[in-house]
Amino acid sequence: MAKVIKKVRIESDFIGDMEVDAEAYYGVQSLRSLQNFATTGRTLNVKFIKNLARVKKASAITNRDAGELDSERASAMIIACDEVIAGKMLDQFITDPIQGGAGTSANMNMNEVIANRAEELLGGVKGSYQMVTPNDHVNMAQSTNDVFPTAAKLTVLDLIPNVVAELTRLEEAFLAKSKEFDHVLKMGRTHLQDAVPMRLGQAFGSYAALVRRDIERIEYSKRLMSMVNMGATAIGTALNVSPYYLNNIVPELSKVTGYDLIQSPNLFDGTENTDGFTEVSAALKVCALNLSKVCSDMRLMASGPKAGLAEIRLPGKQNGSSIMPGKVNPVILEVVSQAAFAIIGNDVTIGMASQAGQLELNVFEPVLFDRLFDSLEMLANAARTLTNNCIVGIVANEERCKELVNASVGIATALCPYIGYKKSSDVAKTAIAQNKSVRQVVLEKGYLTEEELDVVLDPYRMTSPATEDTLVKN
Repeated sequence: MAKVIKKVRIESDFIGDMEVDAEAYYGVQSLRSLQNFATTGRTLNVKFIKNLARVKKASAITNRDAGELDSERASAMIIACDEVIAGKMLDQFITDPIQGGAGTSANMNMNEVIANRAEELLGGVKGSYQMVTPNDHVNMAQSTNDVFPTAAKLTVLDLIPNVVAELTRLEEAFLAKSKEFDHVLKMGRTHLQDAVPMRLGQAFGSYAALVRRDIERIEYSKRLMSMVNMGATAIGTALNVSPYYLNNIVPELSKVTGYDLIQSPNLFDGTENTDGFTEVSAALKVCALNLSKVCSDMRLMASGPKAGLAEIRLPGKQNGSSIMPGKVNPVILEVVSQAAFAIIGNDVTIGMASQAGQLELNVFEPVLFDRLFDSLEMLANAARTLTNNCIVGIVANEERCKELVNASVGIATALCPYIGYKKSSDVAKTAIAQNKSVRQVVLEKGYLTEEELDVVLDPYRMTSPATEDTLVKN
């Protein structure tokens, strides 16, 4: 069998010479990154790659209009950027998302791909860099330190709408259930002990309100993502940037992306500080905590089906055991809580990376951005599966809810305004000790009449704020 000999080209950088696949659009610096940073086994987020290309496109246009880049080179570079934005050559982005160098490898990976594709479009040979070079042309008036965080902010802006859309669907599903279950009485609980009656719909209404706050928090947190430090170059001094580029790169990037972007009023601050990203992560973490809490509530309400609370029935999604026949577990609620745990862990990483920045640059942005993108995507997916595979299919076990309300001594609380706390406490104690209903004990002790109890112990009456009462209180 004939041996296939792979064609290579020789590329050089400051470190030395290196063989690169002759057909590759990436170059020597991308390949070094692949060898140096085999961290996660993954490549860059696709949306992030496309946003890097959008930054390069806006820069090429602005440098052309500034008279710093000739039209022929600029046109080839813009075409190459548009191809990446359209999803082409994605396999040429080989750098690991968690990399040393504060994102330099990711930036150079894009520079090399755009340069080689533009070289090819101009009739040259990949790797020759005779007409378009990665640093002098594609990276003109830029630094990794303004390109990398700007692309990250654009990616967050791309990802947040899907999170908000899925959370909005979840909120609507909870609201629908709150209406559907509004007539269903259940026992409220505090400390996992009987409290006072409520309506099942009120529980789901509270979940809807919680998710609404999460949506508002996440929407508010994204405001700093529209403030980018393009033009800052290395540390905020705008070194090697023409006045035209400095004043026009952000407006041009706004045109390319469709986002209403503004330039950081302090380019040093915009380059070295990452608190905007941590604010987004914090909002995601709070949402994750809330969703996990709600899932825990529903797991308790669905516990059973015979020996637990069994107030609600969850849609069955898969066999619950390899040994116990007939067992169905709350798997959707379990997986959403696990996603929440992962998002909370990501927030810890993001916080550590944010505070670890030193002086004029945060070199830990790669892991910060990777974990933030992961949280955004995971939260959207978790909310989607919670809505589609659980909430919309929940059924109220009305008889079981009614049974638990009738058996509880928690309704004795409603007696306090009429017979006092001491007598009400005595009723509750007697009911528990003698296994009798609260109603039966009150009648036996002669505290209230049947007619009075019909009003006082009406469970529906207990679930809403009081109106003018016809019963005279003692």
